[in-house]
Amino acid sequence: MTRQLLAFSRQQVLAPQPLDLNASLIDLGPILHRLLGEDIELQILHSPDLRMVFADPSQIEQVVMNLAINARDAMPDGGKLTVETDNVDLDTAYASHHLDVTPGPYAMLAVSDTGHGMDKATQARIFEPFFTTKGPGKGTGLGLSTVFGIVKQSQGHIWLYSEPGVGSTFKLYFPQLQGQDQPSFGPMSVGAADEGGSETILLVEDEEQVREVTGAILRQAGYAVLEARNGDEALALCAQSIDRIQLLITDVIMPGLNGRQVSEQASLHHPGLAVLFMSGYTDDAILRHGVLETNVHFLGKPFTPSRLRSKVREALTRG
Repeated sequence: MTRQLLAFSRQQVLAPQPLDLNASLIDLGPILHRLLGEDIELQILHSPDLRMVFADPSQIEQVVMNLAINARDAMPDGGKLTVETDNVDLDTAYASHHLDVTPGPYAMLAVSDTGHGMDKATQARIFEPFFTTKGPGKGTGLGLSTVFGIVKQSQGHIWLYSEPGVGSTFKLYFPQLQGQDQPSFGPMSVGAADEGGSETILLVEDEEQVREVTGAILRQAGYAVLEARNGDEALALCAQSIDRIQLLITDVIMPGLNGRQVSEQASLHHPGLAVLFMSGYTDDAILRHGVLETNVHFLGKPFTPSRLRSKVREALTRG
């Protein structure tokens, strides 16, 4: 408990070194299988050419195991746990909206489960020490606070996405090891691939803040944007304006109609309508939930403005 409190308060003594997160996951695989038991399916996905990071290997292992235990407890009847890595670039625009984030290249470690998920009130307190939703004697409430402390002490960034009844995804971002070739992250730059356009986009997102920010980025890039808070509003707008909508951007998990259902019904009015799905869950986790099929345009949250513009152009160009 003392070690966990020190980790949360970022006072723990770490022994950081150049680290390959993929190699750490390979070593952890057998332990995670035993930890999760037979009722939970484990999948570990390694991104090729993953960036090296500077972190304490034992503490990163502790982070992954704590997240796995938390996921296991959220799936008492069994389920699926996906652990995956990827390279992610966080730019100045993203950093300006996220406290303590430094722009630059990162290696991402994501842990996704198919458990009972969390509501917004729980998510707001999930990293507090001693906060737990488990019954008496079933948890100290220090597991996730320890994860938070270790990630922050490693100069990293943690982001949670969860929906009740669907599951949770924790995304951990660790800065690339200094000395490796790193791209420049100055003011927002616009390249040929994400230069914007003039098409009309229907944006469907139930989170007001995400909807407002996404809409503002798209309008700044020159697009006309229609906004809907849910699937019913989106389909009503489709019926009114379908002839001028070139692209549907929709969150995957929403109350009522989900993103797949919205896209299917919108396509009845406009066959061949370009669709870009977005979600805080990783694309693999979404596929494993059975919500989407393969070979769809997908944008993972959180995203940078340049990443959004690039995926929009890709969806509009390829259809």
